[in-house]
Amino acid sequence: MDRNDSFGNTWADQWDYSNPDPIPEKKESATNKYGKKVGNGFEKTKAVASTGMKKVKTGTTTGFQWIKDKYNKRTQKH
Repeated sequence: MDRNDSFGNTWADQWDYSNPDPIPEKKESATNKYGKKVGNGFEKTKAVASTGMKKVKTGTTTGFQWIKDKYNKRTQKH
């Protein structure tokens, strides 16, 4: 029988605890990583949509005021 196992380690290497393998680092999962990016994008989108709606509201108010002014000028002539 061969003294090395299938991974290339000897019997002594398998039982040597003086230099254990380093603990693997936790990697950020893809879901968590992209979730943060999507969350940041959502916040930006929300801010842009809010600004856009404020502009629409202001424009609509201005438009209705213009129509009211035109109507009042027309009815005051008679």
